[in-house]
Amino acid sequence: ELGRRLLAEAGGLRGLLDRPAPALASLPGLGPVRGCRLVAALELGSRHLAQALARGEALTDPGLAGEYLTRRLRALPYEVFACLFLDTRHRVIAFEELFRGTLDGAEVHPREVVQRCLAHHAAAVILGHNHPSGCTEPSVADRAVTARLKQALALVEVRLLDHFIVGEGPACSLARLGAL
Repeated sequence: ELGRRLLAEAGGLRGLLDRPAPALASLPGLGPVRGCRLVAALELGSRHLAQALARGEALTDPGLAGEYLTRRLRALPYEVFACLFLDTRHRVIAFEELFRGTLDGAEVHPREVVQRCLAHHAAAVILGHNHPSGCTEPSVADRAVTARLKQALALVEVRLLDHFIVGEGPACSLARLGAL
């Protein structure tokens, strides 16, 4: 009964779990101990995804990258553009948030994405950004920046493997949509 009431008050599971620990602890019936347990469980899930990517194994499942980017970017109240830098065997070298924007946009500079790829000696890259609105449908601007980045990265022989848009539900893969 407590769980149903908390989910209803928060507007669903995401609304409940995206709250910081103090906000969870202040909910009636939850308290500081249960609030901390929920936050700890989420952190364990995040670390599990991060460790799966950092093990040095090849990233053969694009869905894993989408899940990782979703976990890192979904709860942010502003738009963030990030990159997963990969080596020649598609093992993760690094993750970086490159650009932060506003509620509905972030300006992406291809020159800086290329510079970070070269700094990491990346052979490939997976892009991701969030839509705080929750809609994962790629905008015209999303498709345009993906095309510009693909061209810029090709000049330095870095492969753009995918671009994920994070929002409500599963991340949207531009590669699956045929936009790469």
